[in-house]
Amino acid sequence: MNRTQSLEQWVEGRLSVGKYGFSLDVLRESFPLQSATALKFSLKRLSDKGKIVSIFKGYYLIISPQYSGKGVLPPALFLDDLMTYLERPYYLGLISAAAFHGAAHQQPQETFVVTTLPALRPTRKKGIHIHYISKREIPEELLEKRKTETGYLNISNPALTATDLIHFEKRVGGLNRVATVLYELTESLDPSDFSWDLFRHAPETALQRLGYMLEFICQDKKLADELYNKMMEEEMILYRIPLKASGKTKGFTSRNRWKVILNTKIDIDL
Repeated sequence: MNRTQSLEQWVEGRLSVGKYGFSLDVLRESFPLQSATALKFSLKRLSDKGKIVSIFKGYYLIISPQYSGKGVLPPALFLDDLMTYLERPYYLGLISAAAFHGAAHQQPQETFVVTTLPALRPTRKKGIHIHYISKREIPEELLEKRKTETGYLNISNPALTATDLIHFEKRVGGLNRVATVLYELTESLDPSDFSWDLFRHAPETALQRLGYMLEFICQDKKLADELYNKMMEEEMILYRIPLKASGKTKGFTSRNRWKVILNTKIDIDL
């Protein structure tokens, strides 16, 4: 680095090689002769000019000219780098992953990222809204890598996306929204996705609800049959569970092969 290079020039240099973010540690390494106070002042000046924005303690986004009007970047451009900085395994999941798989009827305004414990607080900065979903383990074998402008992004495969949507349905707006996304996601679901790896990571209750919704809400008997047959091959014992997990269960029928108690009505918004 040129000793006379300004922070603004350094930031523009990172943009020129496709880097949309940086950590405070990297910055200090690049400006070893600058005091902490001087760097803090330079960061504030660039932030006031809309050139950078802090989205996590010690991590900054660089706002390129093409996104300067919005003042934010699409998470796909920085998410992998951010999670590397946080030293967290992760994948883009739920509605965010469904959009990558073609289920984009309702473009998500929020980004859903699944990572490990301990839980992370949501990121809300200038139009960027990231929800972090916590799991004990990240199922690497159920992830796909998607090429982006800046590298790669981990996303859940269609089957994991479907079971996560159902398991975390409250986080994305309820079963009606899940059903709408799932209806479009069936175009990307393949019977081979219902694997032992999926059964090892997805809650059995989520698999039951998925099977019921595939068969009776999405009207895709082929996928439903494949899922049911695989579950029977794994000798799963199905117990009565409510379709709406938080709803009442008495007085409702569960006369379906999934043993799902029909305690709510689901409407798809097409």
